[in-house]
Amino acid sequence: MANLLASFRLIPREEKFYDDFRAMADQLRHGARLLEEMLATDPPLDDKAHEIRELEHKCDFLTHEIISRLNKTFVTPIDREDIHSMARALDDVMDAIDDAAVLIPLYHIRTIRPGVRELTRIISESTDQVRHAVEALEKRTGVLERTVEINRLENEADRAHQRAVGQLFEEEKDPIAVVKWKEILDLLERTTDRCEDVANLLENVVVKHG
Repeated sequence: MANLLASFRLIPREEKFYDDFRAMADQLRHGARLLEEMLATDPPLDDKAHEIRELEHKCDFLTHEIISRLNKTFVTPIDREDIHSMARALDDVMDAIDDAAVLIPLYHIRTIRPGVRELTRIISESTDQVRHAVEALEKRTGVLERTVEINRLENEADRAHQRAVGQLFEEEKDPIAVVKWKEILDLLERTTDRCEDVANLLENVVVKHG
């Protein structure tokens, strides 16, 4: 048994998963910036949706690479299920950004409603915090401060979403426009929910390995 334990200790842990998480978080931050730029003008910059879709494909590739490496790796730096869940959770953030972006050209949006730019700002700040939290994960220090801020931003997004939806129903008389904007606003708010999912996973990892 002693020889077996010694052999386990001699097998290096595959630390590249941290690099992969950072790479994915970088894509999220870039995607959030593009979404913010897309919706910063009237009319919005529809071409940004194509750039965001490219980032979404990159995240899909990175997720596949992480899971493929996980299946071939003997010793991992954190629990295998946590690596799998983290890859999926980060990819879900990018999917949510892409889902919101694609509706802008699809619905021929020409004028941005109140509350939308506030939500895209919060999304950008949330992805910044996700990136910092992922960076801190390897060191096991400073993660919880970042996750607390992600949770605060998600609460801020909830309030911004409620205000924007209330104003939408109060001001917009075209029922089709109401349906379109309600879906867009919901997807923007949902993006911050996905960031909060990442934060919750990170907190669990720190508790288990702290």
